[in-house]
Amino acid sequence: MATLAEPAIQFTRLPHPAPVAADVRAAVVADPGFGKIFTDHMVVIDWEEGKGWHNATIGPREAISLDPAAAVLHYAQEIFEGLKAYRLADDSMALFRPEANARRFNQSAERLAMPALPEDTFVEAIKQLVAADKDWFPEVEGGSLYLRPFMIATEAFLGVRPAKQYKFIVIASPAGNYFKSGAPAVSIWVSDYTRAAPGGTGAAKCGGNYAASLVPTAEAFARGHDQVLFLDAAEHRWIEELGGMNLFFAFDDGRLITPPLGGTILPGITRDSLITLARDEGLTVSEEPYSLDAWKADAESGKLIETFACGTAAVVTAVGTVADRNGTFTIGSGGPGQLTGKLKDRLVEIQRGSAPDPHGWVVKL
Repeated sequence: MATLAEPAIQFTRLPHPAPVAADVRAAVVADPGFGKIFTDHMVVIDWEEGKGWHNATIGPREAISLDPAAAVLHYAQEIFEGLKAYRLADDSMALFRPEANARRFNQSAERLAMPALPEDTFVEAIKQLVAADKDWFPEVEGGSLYLRPFMIATEAFLGVRPAKQYKFIVIASPAGNYFKSGAPAVSIWVSDYTRAAPGGTGAAKCGGNYAASLVPTAEAFARGHDQVLFLDAAEHRWIEELGGMNLFFAFDDGRLITPPLGGTILPGITRDSLITLARDEGLTVSEEPYSLDAWKADAESGKLIETFACGTAAVVTAVGTVADRNGTFTIGSGGPGQLTGKLKDRLVEIQRGSAPDPHGWVVKL
């Protein structure tokens, strides 16, 4: 398993005056759902122009005090990441490719004119929080400790320029299934809205991208679907990604296609891992444009046999049906296919330490 260098910054542990009682904690993590319950602690590191990163603490999770003129509230200088801690067979904890999250975090920071955080500091902050809150790990099937690192601009000013003060914070949430029912396949609504355009922030993991997706996502929910699909901004023809997940398309000749990265699609770490695992299985994986019309035609002819979405929260989820204003079509039998299940199992087994890790992705804590 991979090892990581020690960080240069030192963390100060602050006492927690009133952690959640063990019996209360056990009750709430018995069925945690996703993103509703939070652990006792959080990590905070400050940044200031001329001073750099400093004052790294791990202490009680509490409200953030912000000036009403804080830049994040007016100009949306904010980025975040999402990753999970897993329980291994020997009862130890592990992370999956945290250095990739750290690298993507800094790519997002660069696009939003925010300071880079040393990758080893990012990873150490995650490790500190997991160590403090490991008792919050849920024992439900597929349970994990979801970790949310984020950075916000805290300087109080109303001029349009990059801020000179920031906070990096990490919080944690015990997690079960992302989709409420744990459904074997999801239904997709093709949105008329656009998520990202060339030259925009589509490849950055920033809150503004997700805020812009809320209206089309709500429209999908209102129509009885689980997720929303966005097409390209220029032609409104080419498939890009779902509201929070990347897409793969599997064909009867053994090919696997996923839309190419090009600045409008988030470079998913689960996406990248699945490309590697599929190639390990001898599959031909292509990153190439794929249109909505081709998707429908290939599904109806039987040439396309599976479609699946992937992301940190949902892992790998089969797509069963796709709908737009012109009608609905079904992928295969409308349920999960063999390849979707095989790749998901392979990924989860590596993440949880029950299968070999040939690529050195697992970081044991």
